[in-house]
Amino acid sequence: MTTLTHAGDTLTRNALAVLQPGFDGTTAAPDWLRRRIDEGLASVSLFGRNVHSAEQVAALTAQLRAERDDLLIAIDEESGDVTRLEVRTGSSYPGNHALGAVDDTALTRDVAADLGRRLAACGINFNWAPSADVNANPDNPVIGVRSFGADPLLVARHTAAYVEGLQSAGVATSAKHFPGHGDTAIDSHHTVPVIDVDRDVLNSRDLAPFRAAIAAGSRAVMSAHVLAPALDPDNPGTLSRRILTGLLREEFGYEGLIVTDGMDMQAIAGTYGFERGCVLAVAAGADAICTGGGPSDEGTVLRLRDAFVAAVRSGELSEERLADAADRVRALAAWTVASRGAGERSGVVPDSGIGLVAARRALTVTRGETYAAPVTEAPYVATFSPLPNIAVGDETPWGVTDELERRLPGTESGTFSGDGAGGKALAAAGERRIVAVVRDAHRHAWMSDALTTLVTARPDTVVVEMGVPQSAPTGGLHIATRGAARVCGTAAAEVITAQ
Repeated sequence: MTTLTHAGDTLTRNALAVLQPGFDGTTAAPDWLRRRIDEGLASVSLFGRNVHSAEQVAALTAQLRAERDDLLIAIDEESGDVTRLEVRTGSSYPGNHALGAVDDTALTRDVAADLGRRLAACGINFNWAPSADVNANPDNPVIGVRSFGADPLLVARHTAAYVEGLQSAGVATSAKHFPGHGDTAIDSHHTVPVIDVDRDVLNSRDLAPFRAAIAAGSRAVMSAHVLAPALDPDNPGTLSRRILTGLLREEFGYEGLIVTDGMDMQAIAGTYGFERGCVLAVAAGADAICTGGGPSDEGTVLRLRDAFVAAVRSGELSEERLADAADRVRALAAWTVASRGAGERSGVVPDSGIGLVAARRALTVTRGETYAAPVTEAPYVATFSPLPNIAVGDETPWGVTDELERRLPGTESGTFSGDGAGGKALAAAGERRIVAVVRDAHRHAWMSDALTTLVTARPDTVVVEMGVPQSAPTGGLHIATRGAARVCGTAAAEVITAQ
């Protein structure tokens, strides 16, 4: 590979400063990452692959910060279904949809503050959250329970409360995905979604929560790889000067950091090319480039660094725009240092229990005409599992099996999917009471059919919906948790066993 840069020059330092790369490892940062930090890299990103425990993360971030005290250490910790800090156990907090259902902004603020303290104790100072998307399309395959809801005013007030709560702990928020990813039926991890509504709808619906986030002082806003023709008919948000500079900077008056969604997502990398997409994003007005969800090696960082330097030298990207972007990254880093608490970063924060309290309050419990007594003997748990979207991933456990097994030893379980899943579950359950666990049953015909099969044959079936509860309640007992976090499963198991 031809290197176009010199490690000490200002242009190179600025090119590195706008990158937020990931890396592999849990116990020590790789040598190449340490070198790049010394050369100007101002941010790194943590993902599930970097996490074993809170104490381990705290030790890892301490090593990183020994290289640069004002290093931005970012994570995608929405809580609820999207968790990196608790990727192996499930989250201690319910996600946005559960909080929106409770609709107590003080609770949302307190949950976010509690999460912020936990992140800060791990040495993390930048969280790519909250989702400020309005879940206007119930068939949305990637937002769903990550949204506070479908009402723009509700989403706006809870987005603001979340921003205030998390940043009270000295952890910067990043309201996402601007200008909104809620009215899509396509996942931008795979291709470019289109939100084909007029500007008035965008103003009153999709943009309202971002105005609220900015008013609440959100230190960052994350762009979306979505095409909104009413704003820019040619370019998705992340690559649109009209959207990032014209709308967000000039019309909204926003002065904080603009960070992109993952640039390795196919909406960008598969359409424009990875390196070129990153250059176009900064030219459009983005300041920080999220790159580490997929590629996480030194070669990726060097290719992107050299792409920015080459773009400046060719005139495709102005040196002033790159310098401005780098300065905004450094300004956010300075804010995190000024906001940093004096407490020891041991990673250890006692569980306050607020997440379980919130999960309990979010439940909707419907007893059907065939309601039977609470489950007091070991049941059969039939989990009907759809393919996970990339944002959620497939590493994090979900459901009610573990908690029911703890309460009712001898509980058995199975996972089913596709046509005939209901019949297979019936056969596996035998005479045991059935607890059926689903996720967005309204989006999966095979899942709805499976529930019909179970409830017809066994009317006392307990149904636990852990996605968006769009379908009508069914079964002898129906519990809507509005998310699949660990605490949501615990709250549901309490109701199932009446304990």
